[in-house]
Parts: sequence; structure tokens; C-alpha cells
Amino acid sequence: MTSESSDLLAPLDLAFWSIESAEHPMHLGALGVFAADSPSAAAHAADLLAARAPTVPGLGMRIRHVLLPPGGAERKPAPGFDPLDHVHLAPPAADFHAAAGALMQRPLDRDRPPWEAHVLPAADGASFAVLFKFHHALADGLRALTLAAGVMDPMELPPAREPRPVAGASPWWQALDPRRLPDAVGSALSGARSAAGDVGRALDIGVSVARATWGVQSCDALTSRPTGTRQTAGVALDLDDVHRVRKAAGGTVNDVLIAVVAGALRRWLDERGDSSEGVVPRALVPVSRRRPRTAHPQGNRLSGYLVRLPVDDPDPLARLRAVRTAMDRNKDAGPARGAGAVALLADHVLPIGHRVGGPAVAHAARLLFDILVTSVPLPSLGLRLAGCPLTEVYPFAPLARGHALAVAVSTYRGRVHYGLVADAAAVPDLDLLARSLGAELAALVAVCERAQGVAGDRSGLVPGARPT
Repeated sequence: MTSESSDLLAPLDLAFWSIESAEHPMHLGALGVFAADSPSAAAHAADLLAARAPTVPGLGMRIRHVLLPPGGAERKPAPGFDPLDHVHLAPPAADFHAAAGALMQRPLDRDRPPWEAHVLPAADGASFAVLFKFHHALADGLRALTLAAGVMDPMELPPAREPRPVAGASPWWQALDPRRLPDAVGSALSGARSAAGDVGRALDIGVSVARATWGVQSCDALTSRPTGTRQTAGVALDLDDVHRVRKAAGGTVNDVLIAVVAGALRRWLDERGDSSEGVVPRALVPVSRRRPRTAHPQGNRLSGYLVRLPVDDPDPLARLRAVRTAMDRNKDAGPARGAGAVALLADHVLPIGHRVGGPAVAHAARLLFDILVTSVPLPSLGLRLAGCPLTEVYPFAPLARGHALAVAVSTYRGRVHYGLVADAAAVPDLDLLARSLGAELAALVAVCERAQGVAGDRSGLVPGARPT
């Protein structure tokens, strides 16, 4: 068991803990599929997960309310922590996603460390899956990845570099030198200016949030009354196809992945009989503010960008250009400004405000954005559990109150994995949306190839050839 001390929840962590309800549990998920090397592979994996969990920092910590500050909460070691309360071997499953949906709708036990791992053997014995669930108060996407990687088989990584000594470092007593007083005063003034800047950014975010609610063009298919039900689906696409589109049309890989979501929503709405005409929903795209060797490795370090998805545009390349323009505009402003940075407002709320106002904030999510589209990076190295290779991994995001759908995406080993979570009552045809993602990427590849072919014909060159 690792030795850990208690620490107060940061404001954003406390916000996620406070807005949870039975109908809208605030946990992240990831469904990893592994190739089994024996009929007992799933049971062996479950045993390993239970054995390794006590050694991973954070997995033995539960969240408890504190008296001071009023309304606050802290992570503290759980007495009698038993990993068998968190690691479960399920009966054989014919459909991993059907099993995952039923498990994702169950809230985590708030009296225990808020995480679970469910091992799902395949009915045919050829594979097994593990569904990880981590409460958002415990981890954001990057932190959840770190926690899950801690129970995987060890990987051989390059040796860590020794820290370099700081050139010209002074003994501690020189800090008392009166000649250094101007530096101390300058530092204090800089801190005051920073605090004033924080207030200015908070006001800027608030104004941007108000503006983002003007002229909203969403659709009923993306909203729902809370039913507490969940359904998941996933699709794995070729990363090379994404790069083909990026190289031909410009932008970043993330721009292409978001544009694929916009096009898939258009296809899905039209095929299910809803019209995509005039639909321009607001997508919240979370942005990690986590840095390597951060002083606060646990919890959330998040901001976000707000992007209007051009679902109503019939041209795939025009949709990509619109997404690219919106993302560039957000990046120019930075993750600390704009309506997407609403998560940063949590830092300006007292703990008691989070405790009392949590339900109201949960209801307000529908006013702030229409759909969550998040990306969770994975290591390029192959992961294994019990010696079995990870072949697929589908990330799942929490579903906010009033929302029918959340989209998460990860790239792993040359494949792009889209993980979809939906209210099962509001979106019974989630598989149709998953198929639409593949169809949209194929359409983008085709239109880029046609555009390159026309350009090659006009220049008298074979597409892709270079003049000599």
C-alpha cells in the first residue's frame, strides 16, 4: 500500500463532486479490449488488477467533507481499503458495449475511493475487456490515463534524466539580505497584478458565456430529459486516413476529428428523420492545463474551447474549414479566455458555493453547450494486461444534465477510437451515429482525393508527383 496524506479538493474537483446526481453520475470511463491468450486470461487480469491497485497513488483515497473551509472536501486514505470492492469479474459478455452501457449508468459508491474496474470476458473466449470508471473529482482524462496505466503490465521506458542543478542558486539566508527587498516588493506587486488579471479573465469568461447563448441553433436530438439510462458505442478508424485529410486540406489532426463529428451528426440527423437544416450546435472541447511534474498531480487541470459545429453545411471541406477557423480563433485567444473556459470560474467560487450551488450549476450545463467533444491522448507504446495486448480502447465522457450525447476520442497504435455515451432513452440508435463517423471520414478522404486529382490533371501531373 502506498503512503498517502490527505489533501483538499481543488475548486474544480469540488464542483464535479457537488454537481453529481443519481441520473447524472460524474465519472469518466474507458473500455479497453484485450486479445486473450487462454480461457483464464480474464480471471488472471482481474487478479492482477486487484493486486496492483494498492500500489497506485490515488486509488486508495476516498473523498470526505470537511468542516473547514465550510463546504469543502478532501481526499484522504480510506481505512481498510480493499481492492476487491472495486475490481469485479463479470459473466461472459456477447457485446462489450452493451455491458459497458449498463455499468456506466451506475453511480460510483461515494463512501469508497471513487473508481471501479470491471473485467468482461468475451462469450467466445477470444478476448476480454476492462471497463475503468473514475470519478471526475478524482481525475481528468490525463490523470485517469495515469491511474489506468499504473495497473497495466510494466513497460520499458527510457531512463529518467537527473535534474540539473540551478546555476547561481543562493543559500537560503541570502533571502534575508535587505538589498534584496526591492525584488521582494516587485514580486508582491507582480502577484497583485496577477490577481487583478484573474478577476479580469473571470469577467471576460462570464461575458463570453452570455454571448455564447445568443442565437443558439441546436436540435432536440442533442437534448434530453434525465432518465438515468446509458448506452455506449464505439468505432475504430484508420489514423492514416485522418492524416491524408489533414495534409490535403490543412489544419490539425484534432480539427479533422472534430469535423468528422460535425459531419457524422449531419448524417445521423438526416438518416433518423430529423432535419440538419439550420443546426449549428455548440461543442465544448476540453483543453488540459496539466504540465509534466506538476505540483498537484491529482484532480483536474482543465479549461476548454467552445466551437460551433457546422452541421448544417452540406460541404465536408467547408465544415472542416469552419472547424479549423473556430479552433484557430480559440487558440489565439488562449484557454484562459472565452466561453469554453467556464471551468476556470470554479476557482472564484467559495467551497460552500460549490456545495450549495452544485445542483443549479448542473442544470445550467444545457445553457452553456450542446455536446461535449473531448480528446484523451494515449501512449504510442503497446499496452498489455496479464501479458495480453490492448487492441482497442474507447474513452467515455460524463453526460451532463440535459445532454443526450457526449463524444470522446483517442488515438492508439495507428487507429482513432471514438467512444460515444448517450442517454439510452433519448438516443436508442447510437450505433447509427457510430457508423456515421466512419462514413464521414471516408467521404472526407474521397473528396480530398478528388480535389487532388483535379489539381494534378490541371497541372499535367499525376496526383502526388513533383515537377522535375
